[in-house]
Amino acid sequence: MKVNIRPTKKARIEMLPLIDIVFLVLVFFIYAMLSMAVHRGQKVDLPLSSAVQVERDSIVAVTVQDAENGIALFVDREPVSLDGLAQALRIRYEEQEPVSEREIQLFADKTVSYQDLFLVMDRIKEAGFNRISLQAEVQRL
Repeated sequence: MKVNIRPTKKARIEMLPLIDIVFLVLVFFIYAMLSMAVHRGQKVDLPLSSAVQVERDSIVAVTVQDAENGIALFVDREPVSLDGLAQALRIRYEEQEPVSEREIQLFADKTVSYQDLFLVMDRIKEAGFNRISLQAEVQRL
């Protein structure tokens, strides 16, 4: 009796499913990193905007809150006065990259008056910062 034995094929690893899995893992890690926004400022009730874009790579956070006798200012959770804001920003960030290249995230409570917000922005400009990003919460439609 003759037994027909077929030659066995070599096992091989299919690359397409492997590439699909690698891309899925990459997308998962990208979304995970984007959702971990670092907010260095104080907690405030931000205004709503439907056209807001989330800025996540800024270094400096300035928070403006409404207080009983005016406004309360914080630079990365440290309280500062309005008159000392420019000096505090200069001292804190002068040894790092040029200040004009650095962006400031400005978190202002929605109850802060427009005039107070402009006073803070003027002090930030005095410190040499040219890129100011006003932060808002995304309004879900």
